[in-house]
Amino acid sequence: MLSAFLAALVLAVAVLATVGTDERGTVAALRVTARLSFLLFLPAYLGGAVATLFGPAWGAAKRHAREFGLAFASAQTVHVGLIAWLCWIGAAPGLGTFLFFGIALGWMYLLAGLSLGWVRRLLTPGQWSVLMKIGINYIALAFAADFLGHPITPDIRYAVAYGPFAVLVVAAFLLRFAAFARPLAFRAPRAHATPPR
Repeated sequence: MLSAFLAALVLAVAVLATVGTDERGTVAALRVTARLSFLLFLPAYLGGAVATLFGPAWGAAKRHAREFGLAFASAQTVHVGLIAWLCWIGAAPGLGTFLFFGIALGWMYLLAGLSLGWVRRLLTPGQWSVLMKIGINYIALAFAADFLGHPITPDIRYAVAYGPFAVLVVAAFLLRFAAFARPLAFRAPRAHATPPR
């Protein structure tokens, strides 16, 4: 968690020092920290899916999903600080942006808090599973809205800034869906009892 926070902080400071601390520099720093956070979020989001799809060899991905989730939340805290700075300098995003992405941040911190053992024990396994699935998919949806919500252009800057992340977020959704559908596809049909004669 500390490494993720420091990496995001160093990136943010480097961008602000290079581009400036005005709106343009802050937006650039927000983009960089969002991408770092997304790369930390992906293993947390896909850990269980890859273990389901590709077998026990990928079990470590599932076992370490919590650590990646906490690293993501830690790095995203720097992103939240940049949003606060953007508001402070008078360039606050619109209310719709605040609501949509604010809900994702709320889910992120809720899941991080619930990942603590003593807090998690307050919930049944079923409750934890429902909260986790809703929260983590909403966060993934927020990343998808960010990476896919821009018009596609032939500009090389777009290809570098959004292309790889758009591909990754779509692939992540497809992998999660495949992992969800796999048990359904291989479920054995129930044997029908032979009626008495």
